[in-house]
Amino acid sequence: MKKVLTIAGSDCSGGAGIQADIKTITVHKMYAMSVITALTAQNTTGVYGIRETDAEFVAKQMDCVFTDIRPDAVKIGMIPNEKIIRVIAEKLRTYQVRDVVLDPVMISTSGSRLMSKDAQEALKEELFSLAAVVTPNLMEAEALCGFSVSTPCEMERAAEKIACYGSGAVLLKGGHLADGADDLLYEKGKYIWFSSKRIENPNTHGTGCTLSSAIACNLAAGYALERAIKNAKNYLTGALQDGLDLGAGSGPLNHMYRLPPFANGYPFR
Repeated sequence: MKKVLTIAGSDCSGGAGIQADIKTITVHKMYAMSVITALTAQNTTGVYGIRETDAEFVAKQMDCVFTDIRPDAVKIGMIPNEKIIRVIAEKLRTYQVRDVVLDPVMISTSGSRLMSKDAQEALKEELFSLAAVVTPNLMEAEALCGFSVSTPCEMERAAEKIACYGSGAVLLKGGHLADGADDLLYEKGKYIWFSSKRIENPNTHGTGCTLSSAIACNLAAGYALERAIKNAKNYLTGALQDGLDLGAGSGPLNHMYRLPPFANGYPFR
């Protein structure tokens, strides 16, 4: 069985963060592990509190994982401060980790800031060079680049600049484009566009977490990056199209949409 580690924050409402990651990894029939960087009090309407994990305890969690059940791929999500970023980078170097998917979670779907501004520089300095792919959305790309990113041309310019920070590749997500929802992969000087129709579903809580975890699963399965992204996008599209509607705000996806329905109720009694 392939193993995938998520290093991220906890979402008590289950739609994003490690909860979304574990659901995604499990549905991909892989063994999920987690290193928790922060506890959040949040739901579909917003983020109402954050408790950051002590950096030394993050390091201890990573040691426990890597010295026992070594993951085949790693997804990194919310990291709230510079000290935790540097600890994670140190451990990734120590254990010579490959197939790292870095989702630079800075702003939640509801607009709440999840990373301190001074941590952004540490993120670029420490973790970008260790990532096989970085997966910012347009708002995160603007924070990383310092200029507006709202058109395909600006996406290409932003992806090229972000790649200069040292990542193996950049997947710039176009879900917030005014026209369409195309994503851009920039790798080794090549631009590869993934055309996507916008799905009319207001419930998008955890889409970035889900996509990056699905990419990590596909890398763990041995797929090349472009195919891993295509497979992950197909999974995310299905989770959105399922139309799950929970909560008073931007609700979660149905990560389990691929599971067959139970004919006679619950299977475990």
